[in-house]
Amino acid sequence: MTAPKRLPPWHEHFRLPSGRELLIRPIRPEDAGPIQGAFNLLGPEEIRQRFLYALKELTPEMAQRLSHPDPQTEFALVAAEPLPPGEALVGAVARASIVPRTREAEYAILVSHFIAGQGLGRHLMRKLVKWARSKKLDRLYGDVLDSNQPMLQLAASLGFKRMREHDSNGLVRVVLDLNDGP
Repeated sequence: MTAPKRLPPWHEHFRLPSGRELLIRPIRPEDAGPIQGAFNLLGPEEIRQRFLYALKELTPEMAQRLSHPDPQTEFALVAAEPLPPGEALVGAVARASIVPRTREAEYAILVSHFIAGQGLGRHLMRKLVKWARSKKLDRLYGDVLDSNQPMLQLAASLGFKRMREHDSNGLVRVVLDLNDGP
């Protein structure tokens, strides 16, 4: 009997309650095209909640930048069809970026409404926390629209604390102290 094929680091199969099988893996340069193409499938509210303002298109330059994270300071995962990068439809992107000259990272997650509400955002957030801890950071934070209740509830359930910024324009900063327990 042969052993199951072992996946590379940060790769895993994830089955949604709907039965759809996804592959969670680090973003690849080949994902730029599919991410840019899938942007048109997002609704205006999804875009506003992630980018914090209306964005009409994801330019090739933006997609290129997103799909080429600096391995020293950035981490980005996708949840995609189990097809080769460049061919797979990407349903979610989660990223964290270390703030220069700090021991903090800022996170951002976008899960398409086609697969939202099935536990994927929680799973991806846990992966970002794990990465931030592996980098020995002190804090992981994100700026969330105060109208984005699903993300605020998710963050709170994972131990993030709410901190309203001065002049926040409807934004809430959620912060996880990475030195507090597991």
